Amino acid sequence: MAYSWVHKDRGELRIYENLNELSTDLADYIADLSEFSVKERGVFTIALSGGSLIGLMGKLCEAPYSKTVDWAKWHIFWVDERVVAKNHSDSNYKLAKDDLLSKVPVVPSHVHSINDTVTAEEAADEYGFVIRQLVKTRVISVSDISDCPKFDLILLGMGSDGHVASLFPNHSVLEEKNEWVTFITDSPKPPPERITFTLPVINSASNVAVVITGGDKAEAVHLAIDDLGPNFPSLPARMVQPSKGKLVWFVDKPAALKLDCCQFSE
Repeated sequence: MAYSWVHKDRGELRIYENLNELSTDLADYIADLSEFSVKERGVFTIALSGGSLIGLMGKLCEAPYSKTVDWAKWHIFWVDERVVAKNHSDSNYKLAKDDLLSKVPVVPSHVHSINDTVTAEEAADEYGFVIRQLVKTRVISVSDISDCPKFDLILLGMGSDGHVASLFPNHSVLEEKNEWVTFITDSPKPPPERITFTLPVINSASNVAVVITGGDKAEAVHLAIDDLGPNFPSLPARMVQPSKGKLVWFVDKPAALKLDCCQFSE
């Protein structure tokens, strides 16, 4: 690891020399949280995003994790999903299944994907209902300070515009406080129809990790983490602020180059 630092209110920042270092530490981090949650509660609830994140989790499919992780105790969710068929190339479910879930012994009934045969609004409502039922049965914990679900781990990526999940800059869903899962039909990135966890759910998690790679993200990383004056726009990534949980940023060197806290030679 090139650098590790705890920001007074933006969580722990881990910066890596290369993607191999990052993916190894990410696998360690997830495996440790899984072990802790299984010991504490008997289950591990993890919510995934799409994009490059799934590839960076790939070391979990290898030794020692493939044998030491208690995969049967995992319950897997999606922080956001594109409202497309599960076999569509845009599906976050398909990406995770092909590159991760098909390679480890997860329990199929513990993989909680959206209904891909209905509208975005119906899919969001149904997914919210599924989560509520699992909160009732205590598969998913409940927040100490609200009625929100408290996932053991929410994994996020970040776009170069600072979006996380399907929460895009200046979009009205950033203001959603009541629903756990909501929908959009006008995503600035295709496909336009998506479901997404809301900020209150993300910020109720026990642990949130934001995984960011690539120099095209450097400006957004600066805006999401560094201390800024009141005149800067607040990116969705900056709104990730767990109320009681722990926030960790996994960032490669190119994405970290504009951070005030760390100066690297190119």
